[in-house]
Amino acid sequence: MPVSAIAINCTLKASGEDESSTDAMIAVLSEAFGKHGVKIAETLRITDFNVLPGVTSDEGEGDDWPELRGKILDHDILIFAGPIWLGKISSVAKRVLERMDAFLSETDDKGRMPSAGKVAVAAIVGNEDGAHWSTSQLFQALNDTGWTIPANASCYWVGEAMGSVDFKDLDKTPDKVTETAEMLASNAAHLAGLLKAQTYPGVSG
Repeated sequence: MPVSAIAINCTLKASGEDESSTDAMIAVLSEAFGKHGVKIAETLRITDFNVLPGVTSDEGEGDDWPELRGKILDHDILIFAGPIWLGKISSVAKRVLERMDAFLSETDDKGRMPSAGKVAVAAIVGNEDGAHWSTSQLFQALNDTGWTIPANASCYWVGEAMGSVDFKDLDKTPDKVTETAEMLASNAAHLAGLLKAQTYPGVSG
């Protein structure tokens, strides 16, 4: 069965501002996934939407999260991408995770969350330390909210400490980043295909 993917960009920048290094990393992963027949259907830049604070799936009038939630769950693979700020994942990424907290109370009759059987991977960029810490925060939260994390599920780049060069400024993607992206895509596509064919059985109440 064909596997589909969607990306969310948790940059602090709105569309139309400076180019996002997070988009550049998503592009690297898009090429890698393409080699496995997986197309990234869409990239959702979260700052372009009004995602209200809260921990439910619908926080009422003006909340764009219900639409975004639906789009995300329509796909088999979520590429959760964002920058490092102050050594951690961005506040935008944290808000998305807080909204996914609602999955814990939205289980089916087998105890499965809406994200059950769906795969999530991380794409992290920054010009400061924090890639491993950001990934650990992200993966723990995604695991708590029902997503499946494959092996080698993180692709990241960090620049020189206290430097000013961003990922988008590089003339060429570093070989190690490309290699990591290809392994991530291979593992994620394989696992998503297995889970789509036969998802988790859940438990009887």
